[in-house]
Amino acid sequence: MKASRVLVSQPRPAVIEKSPFYELSQKHKAEVEYMPFIRVAGVSLKEFRGQRVEILTHTAVIFTSRTTVDSFFRICEEARITVPETMKYICQTEAVALYLQKYIVYRKRKISFADGSFTNFIELIVKHKDEKFILALSEPHKPELPETLAKLKLQVDPVILARTVAADLSELDIKHFDLLALYSPSDVRAIVGQFGTEELPPIATFGEGTLRAAIDAGIKVKAMAPTPTVPSMAKAVDIYLTRLAKGEEIEDVAVTENTEKEEFIRSQQHKLAKKGRTRRTTATTSEKK
Repeated sequence: MKASRVLVSQPRPAVIEKSPFYELSQKHKAEVEYMPFIRVAGVSLKEFRGQRVEILTHTAVIFTSRTTVDSFFRICEEARITVPETMKYICQTEAVALYLQKYIVYRKRKISFADGSFTNFIELIVKHKDEKFILALSEPHKPELPETLAKLKLQVDPVILARTVAADLSELDIKHFDLLALYSPSDVRAIVGQFGTEELPPIATFGEGTLRAAIDAGIKVKAMAPTPTVPSMAKAVDIYLTRLAKGEEIEDVAVTENTEKEEFIRSQQHKLAKKGRTRRTTATTSEKK
């Protein structure tokens, strides 16, 4: 058995030969097509104001995407807010940090970035624990970041700066494809909303949130990334196509609980509590003197 047509829920790359799926298509003699299932639109100034978050009462902004960077500075311009030079920016990746150069002068003391991993991002935010943060989010979003920051009792105000909406999929012939590669829970909702679940081809998902959304919707997932051994969607699809061509039986991917992440969050809570006790002890000692 062979899968000859793969649909990737991403925009078509500008240079197709540089796409990680290009080599895969050559290897398996498969046709790879691209189509975004969603689009992201910034919220209006009215929607932002309805969330009652005052930008100038905060000292730092947490960014996870370039979309929220664009929306933040557009809102500031429309509201005639001059962001002070003292504002700090905490970014999940270097790419998001560098994107800030579109709006501000890049200074290392103002801009910090993590390596893209959840744990490194939390550690970076904790290093700036005395700041009052705006957490810039898209809707829908993974709840783990705002929930973790709430558990750590940091001064954080989440604010929705962009919303994800389904693209027009009315002309898409879903039966034309042998595998769908989905990158977000919103991709799952868009495809289920348009086609249901009965006639969908096998699915590959990227990220735990996408996997959970697919399984919750009643979709059987046959490939998933990232994992310690499968770092990318292209690799996950490659392995799936290879096993399929060999006639192997491919079991559905199941959700596994991440106990390491919970242990990490508890360790960060302990560190913050310990630092808080140390400060109070020092202050009490100074007062007695």
